[in-house]
Amino acid sequence: MKKIEAIIRKSKFHEVKEALHHVGVTFFSYWDVTGIGNEKKGSVYRGVSYSTSEIQRRYLSIVVNDAFAQPAIDAILSAGKTDEVGDGKIFVSTIDQAYRIRTGEKGGESLN
Repeated sequence: MKKIEAIIRKSKFHEVKEALHHVGVTFFSYWDVTGIGNEKKGSVYRGVSYSTSEIQRRYLSIVVNDAFAQPAIDAILSAGKTDEVGDGKIFVSTIDQAYRIRTGEKGGESLN
């Protein structure tokens, strides 16, 4: 099993969600987060100065069986891309075990 953690633009969330559902990933958790990025310049909109060093993003946490890992990663990469600085990051780690609390199922079966 793999845990995929992705930090994406909030504006791309619905596209990423649909892309994940299209490849069979129907359950994941997400949070609104703020991070510090590499971009140091600010912007001005209607006379108000905004800092772009603190960036609003959405953090996704997805645990999938190994067979779903690469399709899920590819879905996030394609749907979340804008070709601009700040598109986000994806981190992948190995999950040793998972349990479904209600039934006691463990391993990959607990994810279905």
